[in-house]
Amino acid sequence: MPATDSRIDTYIAKSADFAKPILTYIRRLVHKACPGAEETIKWGMPHFDYKGAVLCSMASFKQHCTFGFWKAAIMKDPAGIFNKDGKNAMGQFDRITSVKDLPADKILIAYIKEAAQLNEAGVKLPAKPKTATKNIEIPAALSTALKKNKKAQTVFEQFPPSHKKEYIEWITEAKTEATRDKRIDTAIEWIAEGKGRNWKYEKKS
Repeated sequence: MPATDSRIDTYIAKSADFAKPILTYIRRLVHKACPGAEETIKWGMPHFDYKGAVLCSMASFKQHCTFGFWKAAIMKDPAGIFNKDGKNAMGQFDRITSVKDLPADKILIAYIKEAAQLNEAGVKLPAKPKTATKNIEIPAALSTALKKNKKAQTVFEQFPPSHKKEYIEWITEAKTEATRDKRIDTAIEWIAEGKGRNWKYEKKS
């Protein structure tokens, strides 16, 4: 017997009428292709795990369903059926409005088996390349003020990019020079105290 989860029964029952046969069909096919698949709910959607990793997932919306493989990026896709750009819907099969929108059983079962083999072999998705951190341009007036207050300058240099950005945006958004200078004075005072721009709203630990 497949390892089913009653929460998925509930999910299907609450889905739109058009979606129920689609979700039921996908569910049955996953267990047929991968008898060891385990059902669960993640991020509010039905998922199928195998060998301790996500195998695939499905979901229903108001007018369509979706189905996708967790490791689609490294699957072979010999039939060329994957929706690679993901512009129309999440998953690899675009908007599914009926069972007829899905590939033939033979093809889908082969894909599920490939995904299962990747999990069985412990193959992991390649790490996403780290995007280079963009240099944050500091307004000249703020830079000058920081140089005059070594403590504030040291603290500011150690701030995470998000903290720096908040101060810079606050200062550059000033509509008059007088307002800008006033904000810089306040910023230097707060920064020297190690405070972020929105420190008043931050939860106290």
